[in-house]
Amino acid sequence: MKDAYLVLGNNRIFKGKRIGADTDAVGELVFTTGMVGYLETLTDPSYAGQIVMQTFPLIGNYGVIPSDFEGKSAVKGYVVSELCDYPSNFRSEYELDRFLKDNGIPAICGVDTREITSIIRIEGVMNAKICGSVPDCIDEIKNYVLKNPVSEVSTDKTVTYNAQGDKKFKVVLIDYGAKRNIVRSLTKRGCEVICVSYDTSAEDILSINPDGIMLSNGPGDPTDNVYSIQQIKKLVGKKPVFGICLGHQMTALAMGGKTEKLKFGHRGANQPVSEVHGKRTFITSQNHGYAVINDSLKGIGDVSFINANDLSCEGIDYPDMKCFTVQFHPEACSGPRDTEFLFDKFIKMMEADRNAER
Repeated sequence: MKDAYLVLGNNRIFKGKRIGADTDAVGELVFTTGMVGYLETLTDPSYAGQIVMQTFPLIGNYGVIPSDFEGKSAVKGYVVSELCDYPSNFRSEYELDRFLKDNGIPAICGVDTREITSIIRIEGVMNAKICGSVPDCIDEIKNYVLKNPVSEVSTDKTVTYNAQGDKKFKVVLIDYGAKRNIVRSLTKRGCEVICVSYDTSAEDILSINPDGIMLSNGPGDPTDNVYSIQQIKKLVGKKPVFGICLGHQMTALAMGGKTEKLKFGHRGANQPVSEVHGKRTFITSQNHGYAVINDSLKGIGDVSFINANDLSCEGIDYPDMKCFTVQFHPEACSGPRDTEFLFDKFIKMMEADRNAER
């Protein structure tokens, strides 16, 4: 393997070995703590524009299983401590290095991911570059800015997914970078899912006459999506709405709330989330670098969940607007399934709305 370097925006340099595509890449360096689920991570559109580092030391041990993909890979680069060359799993079709090459993802192994993670936790997320030689100047790294990632990962055409079994509801899924398991979680509950592009107008969505509207996850700074926020403002209160991740953040902005960038975000399958008006704490899968400011929606929405580690906002209910949103991923796969019940809550909300209209 060729030598490669991970150059951080703070001038730290880590030497390792080149894996994946033989090319250089600049992106925002983030870490994820999942012990499993590297395939779901690599195919999660929410990682668009980012160099993803796995904190778990051995990656690739169960190979590549295409049926587990959550979408088209959008990561800029990949960092691991050790890459498994010989996966062992009855579902594996090929090795991870081939996946990285096939998808044009430059990657590096053999670096101290524990030390790099410690740097990010202390200094915050920063830009980085995976490269074959150390650059003389790091201005390219420092000046990197992620622009319009939602437009890059959203669907470019309307796609309809049939309900499994009897069709009970029709749901419009606005795709800001949606994971496939959102669709599966709805269709198995009897929902026909109509997936539309991020820039579909509220008027066009309402003309479909859906029973409910699903706002998906997605990448980037939520405040950049001005048009999408305007459309959400027109939708909330008209039909039952369920928002996840970026959908949660943009709904808060549409309702007059504010968001902030977290120091190093929440990425992994072990984030504890506590009920505000209950006693339970759930283990959740998360992938986000921004959060809704807890007290920015006083009198408009009720904070329903908070992160047990840093007390940041993890969910908001809008009781008078037929809307609720969460920051974490109740559809997580591979990940904990503690909060799948939120899809059932959405189903009950659509049932109640339908009965109220009769």
